[in-house]
Amino acid sequence: MIIITNMTTTTSTITLYDRVTELKAFDQAKTGVQGLVDAGIRYVPRIFINQPETIQKASTSIELPVIDLGSTDRASVVEKIRVASENIGLFQVVNHGIPLSVMHETLQGIRRFHEQDVENKKRFYSRDASRTVVYNSNFDLYTSPAANWRDTYFSFMAPSPPKVEELPEVCRDIQIEYSNHVLKLGGLLFRLISEDLGLKPNHLGDMECDKALTFVGHCYPACPQPDLTMGATKHTDDGFLTVLLQDDIGGLQILHQNQWVDVPPTPGALVINIGDLLQMISNDKMKSVEHRVVANEKGPRVSVACFFSSSLAASMKVYGPIKELLSDENPPRYRETTVHDYVQYSFSKGLDGAPHLLHLKL
Repeated sequence: MIIITNMTTTTSTITLYDRVTELKAFDQAKTGVQGLVDAGIRYVPRIFINQPETIQKASTSIELPVIDLGSTDRASVVEKIRVASENIGLFQVVNHGIPLSVMHETLQGIRRFHEQDVENKKRFYSRDASRTVVYNSNFDLYTSPAANWRDTYFSFMAPSPPKVEELPEVCRDIQIEYSNHVLKLGGLLFRLISEDLGLKPNHLGDMECDKALTFVGHCYPACPQPDLTMGATKHTDDGFLTVLLQDDIGGLQILHQNQWVDVPPTPGALVINIGDLLQMISNDKMKSVEHRVVANEKGPRVSVACFFSSSLAASMKVYGPIKELLSDENPPRYRETTVHDYVQYSFSKGLDGAPHLLHLKL
């Protein structure tokens, strides 16, 4: 039985629960989940509580591929990417060209942003996802069945990055440096994936899959009751490719063969996962991996996800299954779309656990 008092949850008798009012109170405070933790909250507020059946414990472990991008055996690298992309939808890369010092400082920069004075953060708080720089908690706060235990800062870094002075002072320099490194890494990854698909190395680059980048810095504060909520509920990424930098706390899981599998942090490695748009243009040859983040008593967990996607930016370029991959035996499985239209649909659905690609299925 649940009673709500001052946005805390205790076991007692049932009282009426006005979810919309509590969502608005949380949103209008503009302090996010970190604000709840800073206030010394001991119970998870009702707006964050998931239905028990949606929180399944990870039941197995598999050996996730770690691919050495510094290898001189290019054919072997391409083959490993092919196997991982088709069977799992995720792999890790080492010798990727991004210095460990830059990776470390990037995580520290995002930590500084989320832990800075609340009044400084509030300047960036918005629910307008088309803005170049945004901080909020749960982009789908008002539409999701339950809020996630995380706060988010994001900005578009390519092809039209914000002015330097528009970025938060506590992380702007390292954000720009890291984003430039990721753009370079993305160029390499898309060339390797093009070869994996049997195309010319520049094919996906010529399609501009590697030209747009969204930088997203997540903070998952320590949770007093991690069994009741999630850091991020089950979803796929709506872009082409995601490059994930995570700290050493862990919590990322992927759904593989209907079982949740931990993706533990590997020192010096970046996690690469296939997104919906890459699955779509490959006509299902590559797999957009379903994943989630579990809440944790330890924290805050900090991660940086860089999405190769122009997101909600205006775009007239149309994407569909790549013609060179189609045949009478392998007809197109998806209708064409612009990145903007697909991401807008994805945003409207939020992290609802449903495969958003079904929206494009023929």
